[in-house]
Amino acid sequence: MTDRGRPALRQSQDVFEVGPSSIRWEGDRLVIEVNEVSSPPLISRVRGTITLHPEALFGQSFDLAPDGSHRWQPFAPIARIEVDLQPGHKWQGHGYFDSNFGEAALEDDFSYWTWGRFPNRGGAACFYDATLRDGSMAATALQFHPDGRLEHIAPPPKTRFARSLWAVRRETRADAGFQPRQELAMLDAPFYTRAAVRTRIDGVETVGVHEALDLRRFAQPLLKPMLAMRVPRRRGWQFAD
Repeated sequence: MTDRGRPALRQSQDVFEVGPSSIRWEGDRLVIEVNEVSSPPLISRVRGTITLHPEALFGQSFDLAPDGSHRWQPFAPIARIEVDLQPGHKWQGHGYFDSNFGEAALEDDFSYWTWGRFPNRGGAACFYDATLRDGSMAATALQFHPDGRLEHIAPPPKTRFARSLWAVRRETRADAGFQPRQELAMLDAPFYTRAAVRTRIDGVETVGVHEALDLRRFAQPLLKPMLAMRVPRRRGWQFAD
């Protein structure tokens, strides 16, 4: 990830470009071209293509805050993905594509949230659980079907499981009596963690991607200079054409 200025941004109906990287629709496929430099301590060129094949596209967005100032849109919660990145990352598997939209800084309105997307026999279940700064809770639980249908579902109980390497609190939805557990670490930061997590929903065990975000930690003044080290800023980009 690299922060770039406005001259590095270009957008059309089917293509979104930021510097040398881009996202574009090719028919029913979303193609992501990556051409970046990784962050310290392993600084290296990261190049390649990620191709997403959605089984269905969803146009609905969902409020994360009661006043609608923060929204979540799961564009393609059921998809197949092909990854071909250098150096040495080539695989296929479950894919997912969503976006968040907001009118204020996250840390101004939220103190903590978790998100999880878990494949199941009917497609995929997604759970978004947020704690607002005033202590109130917001929860969204959805079942997505491959034929384009979605439905609000009654979520199983929130269940805590082991903290991340940076001791970020983690919880997800799981059937009563089941203890979720991490299967694969993906990203650990002082305020954020992403992992493949095993849980059980409606009696069926499933492994999906889970995230936990501690926005009180994120708001600490010492953390943002650390982020600048991980997400470098680049100026002076010009498109060749």
